[in-house]
Amino acid sequence: MNAAVVQAARRWIGTPYVHQASMLGAGCDCLGLVRGIWREVNGSEPEDVPAYSGDWSEMGQDEVLWKASQRHLICKGLDEVCEGDVLLFRMRDQGVAKHMGIQASTGAEASFIHAYAGHAVVETPLSVPWARRIVARFAFPLPDPSEQEILS
Repeated sequence: MNAAVVQAARRWIGTPYVHQASMLGAGCDCLGLVRGIWREVNGSEPEDVPAYSGDWSEMGQDEVLWKASQRHLICKGLDEVCEGDVLLFRMRDQGVAKHMGIQASTGAEASFIHAYAGHAVVETPLSVPWARRIVARFAFPLPDPSEQEILS
């Protein structure tokens, strides 16, 4: 499963950044990347995503992305590092967690795949400045066999 997630994520590299989009090759944001990978490895998305702005949840300090991740992904400890993990980042101290990526490799050459404004989907070294911003780590659940029949 983890290898399939990383393989799927790498196919998105070069997809332009487009806020709220989730279309391989056409555009996505960080959430759209994770949604697209979900569709590839798990089938249909588990819930509709409401419209959101670039500063979403900051005013009310509501951890919308974290809560949604907890509903649909498998929570892991921050030290349970595996390729294929979904990483959730807090970009500012005291801010809400609102950036996501996929752990592509581990160890000394750790990297992650993500989309962010002004860039296409890229694989970035998971350097100390990025790593210190990780606030949660998740795994994709195993696919629903009934969904896999539809995808085959």
